[in-house]
Amino acid sequence: MTACHAAGLLLAIALPLAAQEPAAPGSAAGWRQCSALVDGQARLACFDRWAGAQAWQAPAASASDQAQGDAVTPAPTATAEDAPGNGCRGTQYTTLSRFWELEAGTDCGPLRFRGYRPMSVSIAQGSSVNRQPQSASADRNAPTPVDYRKTEMRLQLSVRTKLAQGLLTHHEPGLRDSLWFGYTQQSYWQLFSPGISRPFRNTDHEPEFIYVYPTTANLPWGWRWRYSGVGLVHQSNGQSLPLSRSWNRLYLMSGMELDDRWRITGRIWKRLHESAADDDNPGISNYVGRAELGLAWNPNPDNTLALTARHSLASTARGSLRLEWLQSLGTRFVGQRSNLRLHTQLFSGYGDSLVDYNRRRTVFSVGVSLVDF
Repeated sequence: MTACHAAGLLLAIALPLAAQEPAAPGSAAGWRQCSALVDGQARLACFDRWAGAQAWQAPAASASDQAQGDAVTPAPTATAEDAPGNGCRGTQYTTLSRFWELEAGTDCGPLRFRGYRPMSVSIAQGSSVNRQPQSASADRNAPTPVDYRKTEMRLQLSVRTKLAQGLLTHHEPGLRDSLWFGYTQQSYWQLFSPGISRPFRNTDHEPEFIYVYPTTANLPWGWRWRYSGVGLVHQSNGQSLPLSRSWNRLYLMSGMELDDRWRITGRIWKRLHESAADDDNPGISNYVGRAELGLAWNPNPDNTLALTARHSLASTARGSLRLEWLQSLGTRFVGQRSNLRLHTQLFSGYGDSLVDYNRRRTVFSVGVSLVDF
């Protein structure tokens, strides 16, 4: 047989094989068929068609294909990051988890403004009013009284933002620790005192840094320990002498919950030392307290009852109690449910404001508050 006849015979065999489509994508027969071709151009074209078919291959392969040794690309698996929800607005998570963004599914991202304490406007009626504030420091005493009224407006602004997250929880991908900056401002406004030009009687400023670490420990009777944290807070009323009041604290905090109906939160703090010359309010911890315990109950989604107690943890027991009721405005009876709440509060004790740190009084207030969710 001449070389010309041999080449013709090989071409006659190769062309019909090249015309055949590769076997089903992912099967061993497909690439074996292409490997059997002799003509280089036809063989290359066959492999191109076979490779192109692999791009459309389904993630799962048949048992027979796997038995023939083909590589199978596993289907992607869902992670906590992919969990459905609305981040810190996702109602499938508990209040504490959403508030501090403790889980991956509650993450709303850093550097976004969120509410902290309720932002509120209310009318407050006090059992008394501090017309001539006094302090244990001799040069921090008001020289003359001012004709303040016991009925006044109370305004509170409170916001925060998350500065960083995932600092110490790399080994727990479903959880998020976080660093926050918060700011709260509370003002008492003598709106009903036209004779003295309706001044602001006192405004307290409270910036703070907060680090929160998530926990998932199960406690007796169905309770869950949800977070621990540490904070540094400065509080002052921004006034000059003799009405200047300020202090700095370092605190530890923690929180637990029972389902999403009950919450217990607590803080204990240590006042940072100041020299006698700089101390606007000596002994403030013996009045305002050194620890705080909060209990909140949600009987239903539209109502929250909360009790907050502070104690001096000293032989002379002082502190305060605050009882609050928040009711959603906008329900199925009067419209769509909103983040606006009717806010009723009863406070009794020391420290309702910084200028009143050493004065005991009882205050009843009613107003509206905008809460975070």
